[in-house]
Amino acid sequence: QVQLVESGGGLVQPGGSLRLSCVVTGNTGNIVGISVMGWYRQAPGEERDLVATVTDGGNRNYVNAVKGRFTISGDYAKNTVSLQMNDLKAEDTAVYYCYAVVLEGGDNSYQTRWGQGTLVTVSS
Repeated sequence: QVQLVESGGGLVQPGGSLRLSCVVTGNTGNIVGISVMGWYRQAPGEERDLVATVTDGGNRNYVNAVKGRFTISGDYAKNTVSLQMNDLKAEDTAVYYCYAVVLEGGDNSYQTRWGQGTLVTVSS
């Protein structure tokens, strides 16, 4: 089974920028396909919400709250996904989770795999 490893979280002032990265690791040779990768976030006391997705065909979607500020990039050849976050606001503070919908050899259907989460704190 593959795993997702994130990096890039931290503390940033309002108006600042951060770049989150995520790589699929483990038994990647057993991957038959990845259909979509993306990012969710979970603020304290809130549910986990979708932030952005990118498909293997290059289609990108964003939640309205981050449109124009965040950019998602996916490299399906390298099994990586990144999230460039600009003009960060206090309300962007959350734990950010990357995910990938993966078909591995031996599985009958695509499964969603999650990273462990990385904390982004926007504060002065």
